[in-house]
Amino acid sequence: MKGAIAIALKEMVIQHGGAEKWQQVLQASDISKEPMLFPISDVDDSLTLKIFENACRALGMSLPQGCEAFGEYWMTVYAPKHYPVYLKSAKNAREFLLKMDSVHETLTKTTPNAHPPRFKYSWRDERTLIMHYESARGLVDLVVGLVKGVGKAYGERLQVTKLGANQVQVTFLS
Repeated sequence: MKGAIAIALKEMVIQHGGAEKWQQVLQASDISKEPMLFPISDVDDSLTLKIFENACRALGMSLPQGCEAFGEYWMTVYAPKHYPVYLKSAKNAREFLLKMDSVHETLTKTTPNAHPPRFKYSWRDERTLIMHYESARGLVDLVVGLVKGVGKAYGERLQVTKLGANQVQVTFLS
């Protein structure tokens, strides 16, 4: 995964639990010295997932709760600071979600070793979008959290349901 994920995770843990919690996460993840990361740094997927799991434990959250907290943090704090052009390019949550595949592609086009998730879309009805998630990482719970975060970023009510290992249903309520 890219360093931006790890950087945002660190910020979220510190915001929710303080710098001491972040040190606990590093210790539980067998990291004796925190590496310097840049948003385009390559971070081993298994290490990132281990850190994420330990962050959830340190903050007293289940994995789905941690994914939701991270999604909200990413979409309402991290992305507006670092990727505002992408948020401003959509008028609402629906537009943004339908652009997620192209956003991932654009953001990682010039990034070496990037393996972003891919999304395909289908509509159940005029208010219900099915997002088909394609990634070897199998992080559909994180997709659920990020989609909920999109709703918060745009001030819209979304009902988000995981349908399986690679599908998320989004119902636009507002």
